[in-house]
Amino acid sequence: MNYLHSFHAGNHADVLKHTVLLYLINRLKRKEKPFFVLDTHAGRGQYLIQGDHANKTGEALQGIFKMIVLKKLPEGLNFYLKQVERVNPVGSLLNYPGSPVLIAQQLRKEDRLYCYETQKGEYDLLKQMFAHDDNVTTQHSDGYQALKALLPPKERRGLVLIDPPYEAQEQEFNQILEALEQGLQRWPTGQYAIWYPIKQGSSLKAFFRKATVLNCKSILLMEVLVRPDNSPLRMNGSGMMIINPPFEIDSDLKDALFEMSRLMDDGGSNYSIRWLSSENEASLS
Repeated sequence: MNYLHSFHAGNHADVLKHTVLLYLINRLKRKEKPFFVLDTHAGRGQYLIQGDHANKTGEALQGIFKMIVLKKLPEGLNFYLKQVERVNPVGSLLNYPGSPVLIAQQLRKEDRLYCYETQKGEYDLLKQMFAHDDNVTTQHSDGYQALKALLPPKERRGLVLIDPPYEAQEQEFNQILEALEQGLQRWPTGQYAIWYPIKQGSSLKAFFRKATVLNCKSILLMEVLVRPDNSPLRMNGSGMMIINPPFEIDSDLKDALFEMSRLMDDGGSNYSIRWLSSENEASLS
């Protein structure tokens, strides 16, 4: 695997993924009971978005930098931006927090986060990042296997984030479905959030069709396109598949997704929120 997220940190996909992720974490925090989070593809934890890698692609300029220029944004986006600000000097944007840092910022004393990463260089940076954080455990191992090893967690409530690089493309989707099937067998009441890239929307039909047979109460898809999904040569948008989503997430984040599509438009943006399968269009919180 050669993928390094440092080239892509803070892009349009991160804006969607991390806004939804933070919403899910904060819904878990509404109850006093502790919760567990598993990040299967954690990366290094934090990235320079004005470093050589980020400057080479310029993707953050079409993502997070489009957000910070506005004073008034929907609640979900505003909270996300405040968490990004926490790892930056006042008035500047130099660092971008990956999923592990954003999650760790929200943890209470009894909550737990497990982060898995397979790339040695990325893992070493991740381990260093959380060396003194008792709430966070890092593992240099396959995150898909963690669904077998760690589920169900002792807390019996929480979230699994699956955010692979999709270098294997179709094979990656099959791995995700296999991992979800195993995870849901062990922990059917858990929440699962799966990020996926959109190049050509039609190519995702098989993945969605297979997901509908998973043993879960409901599946919600939240997508933002920054340009038409008609080219297999580049990522035109991305989505979050949420299994057992909390009640009212669709209405709570609708305005945030609309603003993402408007602000990050690159010649034909759009957004959608739709139920792939639903049992009363709600599940556990």
